[in-house]
Amino acid sequence: MSYRLFIISFLLCATIIGCKKDSVIPKPNAQLRLEYNQGMPALLQTDAFTFQYNKLATAKAQSNLAYTLEYSELRGNIFLSYEKVDNDIKKLIYSAKKLSYEHAAKADNIIEQPYVNKEDNVYGALFVVEGNAASQVQFYATDSTNHFLTGSVYFHIKPNYDSILPAATYLQNDIRGIMESLRWK
Repeated sequence: MSYRLFIISFLLCATIIGCKKDSVIPKPNAQLRLEYNQGMPALLQTDAFTFQYNKLATAKAQSNLAYTLEYSELRGNIFLSYEKVDNDIKKLIYSAKKLSYEHAAKADNIIEQPYVNKEDNVYGALFVVEGNAASQVQFYATDSTNHFLTGSVYFHIKPNYDSILPAATYLQNDIRGIMESLRWK
């Protein structure tokens, strides 16, 4: 009986140990992790408005009504354009939304996020474009009676959403900061 128990135990152990295969498990593809400096706030002052922007950007006035925030490290820009509201607020909002939705042909999705700051009289919307569109983020801000500011993000490269997503997200957060610190004069 002990001989049979020994043989059964031996075969059981041999089966368990012998059936173990050295299986090769491939490693998943590595993902590039891009991290950008937080930056310090700087103040852009014009005759019509002020706001804080990321000091890593270089602010350039194109005219009294147009400004560019250049992010050389990200190879991208935020283009800003200001207009006075002359009883045509609906037309200005329509034009800003139209610009955002012109990217719909290349976009996978466009997310519109309203913005309301009653205390400082700033109202607007942020448009986040997902997909291989030319611009991943646009916004407009207004006080509804006198001031209207629009902005768009563009990169100096052919759009490839997966590749520029970290930089687009970074600039999207900077635009949120611009909207939150915007004050009309």
